[in-house]
Amino acid sequence: MKRVIITKSMIGLLYMQVCAKADATDKEILEVANRENPSGTTNGWGIVARDDHEQENLRPVVCGDYSDRKHFILIC
Repeated sequence: MKRVIITKSMIGLLYMQVCAKADATDKEILEVANRENPSGTTNGWGIVARDDHEQENLRPVVCGDYSDRKHFILIC
């Protein structure tokens, strides 16, 4: 299985979701997202919401199928 998989290509206009290994870096996640599902904006996908993100509903959650993976929200 790939380390980063796009699970929801669009959540509204500004967000998308990926399922990634828990230790995946922002750089790794953003490279896959911008290559496989470009946002269409000038800057592309630029933020991976992490545990310290100010909006609690955007923080990563453990994948329901694979405990070593998390679902991350990306913001453009």
